[in-house]
Amino acid sequence: MMALLRKQLELPPEVAKAFVRDMRAYFKAKGQNERDEIAARQRSALSGYQGPRDKKLRITDVIKMFNAMKDQS
Repeated sequence: MMALLRKQLELPPEVAKAFVRDMRAYFKAKGQNERDEIAARQRSALSGYQGPRDKKLRITDVIKMFNAMKDQS
């Protein structure tokens, strides 16, 4: 059986930079409400770059991305 290849999400540089800024702010945030607001802002920003067949992003998905990329920034 052949696996389907998924096209990677390509973001404009300013959107990618904003993601990294928000990721750093997320880990510096004092409380959970502030962290949730940051993740929600990024969910909204990234949703505009998803294809019509892509699964809708959740805040928890953005938090997982933040955690996965934490040591790479």
